[in-house]
Amino acid sequence: MSKIPESTQLGKQIVIEDDVTIGENVVIGHNTIILKGTQIKDNVTIGCNCVLGVQPGNSQRMRKISKGNTQLVVQSGTQIGHLVSIYSGTLIGENVFIGDHASIRENVSVAEESVVGRAAIIELNTTIGRNCTIQTLAYVTGDTTLEENVFIGPCVSMSNDKYMGAQSYSLNGPHIKKGAKIGNNASLLPGVIVGMNSIVGAGAVVTKNVEDNITATGVPAKKINF
Repeated sequence: MSKIPESTQLGKQIVIEDDVTIGENVVIGHNTIILKGTQIKDNVTIGCNCVLGVQPGNSQRMRKISKGNTQLVVQSGTQIGHLVSIYSGTLIGENVFIGDHASIRENVSVAEESVVGRAAIIELNTTIGRNCTIQTLAYVTGDTTLEENVFIGPCVSMSNDKYMGAQSYSLNGPHIKKGAKIGNNASLLPGVIVGMNSIVGAGAVVTKNVEDNITATGVPAKKINF
């Protein structure tokens, strides 16, 4: 059985499975499900109709998933919106904000003070640094790294499979360095590096690495001079 502190505020029709750890002053909204082994630290707020601690599934056509850590951990002060799903094996840092309808897969790390916007999708094996912003409907593909203070605009899309399943390829998402900013609707191809403090303009398609401290726009994205 899971121990629920007296300070916990529970909505209606909540399911909390065995071996769940809940800290002090946690708020859990109506119809939310917290699955086995999940750890919720102090002062976390969870909205309605969420599912936390989902175990990943796969098929013969999908890559094999390393079991590794099987617990979801949500650190203190984090706020989770409504209709959010977060998978097991993921670590959500302190004071993170996760918007409504967001989805975060397994083996993901989201560092403290970061924001995951409404309906954003974070795929597996991804690392998100401190104080990042990922805005509405952004798609962060699997095997991606965002260093600290990165900004991802609405509807940005990333990919990690160079051959789109046509042949064997070591999956490799973009690496976005400290302080970089990616504008609305930009597309980033597999394995590209966006340099420190650089800006990728709205609608750009990044096919090659972007240097530090520049602005790149267009299709394909190229450095522009001011």
